[in-house]
Amino acid sequence: MAKDNTTQRPLRIHQAVAARLGVAILSGDYQPGDSLEGEIEQSLALGVSRTAYREAMRILVAKGLLESRPKAGTHVTARRRWNLLDPDILAWMFSGRPDEHFIHDLFELRGIIEPAAAALAAQRRTPAHLEAMAAALADMGAYGLSATQGQEADRTFHRAILEAAGNEALASLASSVGAAVQWTTHFKQRAHQNPRDPLPEHAAVHAAIAAGDVDGASAAMTNLLHLALDDMTQALP
Repeated sequence: MAKDNTTQRPLRIHQAVAARLGVAILSGDYQPGDSLEGEIEQSLALGVSRTAYREAMRILVAKGLLESRPKAGTHVTARRRWNLLDPDILAWMFSGRPDEHFIHDLFELRGIIEPAAAALAAQRRTPAHLEAMAAALADMGAYGLSATQGQEADRTFHRAILEAAGNEALASLASSVGAAVQWTTHFKQRAHQNPRDPLPEHAAVHAAIAAGDVDGASAAMTNLLHLALDDMTQALP
């Protein structure tokens, strides 16, 4: 299984500019409909080249946060157009205090997707899938979720379940689900001095999938998500 290194690569200048502006949009510093100043003014204000600024704009347009039209300039789009499941947008959102309503929406979506994926995985998993889940559990236990390696193992565990479901459409959601797992875990670890250990409920999901227990796998994943949402709610100030 390919290793997920999304959080390990240093940002290039245009990516850093996109992240800075993306956080500003998501946090409400820029409101939908607000206009960004011209390319020259913005690139000077940010201390970057016009080329880097243009590349950053392209990133934000592609993610639905901005629209740029000739003569009309560049404006922040309505929230309904934002690609909220984009891994970068999730990272930017959780870099500060995330929107509580969106957190509940995110867990509600995961509650639709992941229990069903776990049930399918209980029917369709291969020895390789089970081995990947077991290795991820071992790394979560060895490193702990406060460490980058432990958080990566957590993502790997959830990604392995989506892949084990044997459904290409579900597997295509792995990046978004993985980013949601990563950044909610990172936020909880940052907010709590002694956060609850979620390893037992992950182990319960793995055990049910390994046993081919369809209903048990779905129920175990539902319980895991319920406890994770409780942790997340408590982590909010």
